Amino acid sequence: MQEIMDTNASSTIHVGLTELSASANKYVLNSKARNTVRAYQSDWRSFCTWCDERHLSSLPAEPKTVALYLSDMADRGYRTSTIGRHMISIGLAHRTKGFPSPTSDETVRAVWRGIRNTLGVAPHGKLPILVEDLRRMLQHAPNDLMGLRDRALLLIGFAGAFRRSEIVALNVEDVEFVREGLVITLRRSKTDQEGEGRKVGIPYGSFIETCPVRALQAWLTTTSIESGPLFRPVSKAHDVRDARLSDKTVARIVKRYVRLIGLDQRHYAGHSLRVGLATSAAMVGVSERDIMAQTGHKSPMMVRRYIRDSNLFRSNAAARIGL
Repeated sequence: MQEIMDTNASSTIHVGLTELSASANKYVLNSKARNTVRAYQSDWRSFCTWCDERHLSSLPAEPKTVALYLSDMADRGYRTSTIGRHMISIGLAHRTKGFPSPTSDETVRAVWRGIRNTLGVAPHGKLPILVEDLRRMLQHAPNDLMGLRDRALLLIGFAGAFRRSEIVALNVEDVEFVREGLVITLRRSKTDQEGEGRKVGIPYGSFIETCPVRALQAWLTTTSIESGPLFRPVSKAHDVRDARLSDKTVARIVKRYVRLIGLDQRHYAGHSLRVGLATSAAMVGVSERDIMAQTGHKSPMMVRRYIRDSNLFRSNAAARIGL
């Protein structure tokens, strides 16, 4: 009888630990942004498939296996940043399952250093949409519901320096019209996973055609949207759907309009609005502190890169010597 009781107790403890492990894994995933989690999961599936095709163990994986995987990615032309993210994904998958991360092994670290030295680590970000670009893009917005939405989305995304995930997450309840313009509350963002929230002020524009406040007023007034998702799909029959846009749709909207003004859409995406505000502000001498207040950057390093890029020709030595 005692043996049975001991067995039952052991079984109960095992089940309890399994449930706790599943719960802990859920919170580990929730500690990351949703898009980041999707990227990690996709990376892990790719690694598992690669291992299966070669009859290698993916969990736990030998350090040599990971080193070969990273080398193969580099040989197939993946960017350094993508390979680095795959390393993080592999390590995270091991740690959440109670295994030591093979990416900590010196063999893997040496291969990673070699990849960085060979491929370089310069970022390959999207190009910024500058004010003049935006002005030209808006001239191509059709005079219908879709055009009203696109105009408001582009201007709000630009003036607020929002990420595309932040744009599509906005609800009408997050927008307050005030005397100076708009106060938009971001409930959660990539750098605010605990949901403390952040208020962003968007002032009236100097010109009606590029005023984000008036553009959003026109969209809400015409559609009579009073609650729920701020930006919504518009059907071919010009009906506004009771749904939320996807972040991929934001990227497609940006690409469509930059193509219409003759730019190469491959170099632009939803992030071009955010980068565009920061770069445009730096070009007219807005302080680093004020740019960070609008973009929500925690570190000045990225903002300083925007400032450097904006000064490539504005403070150019070769332009001042009479060539």
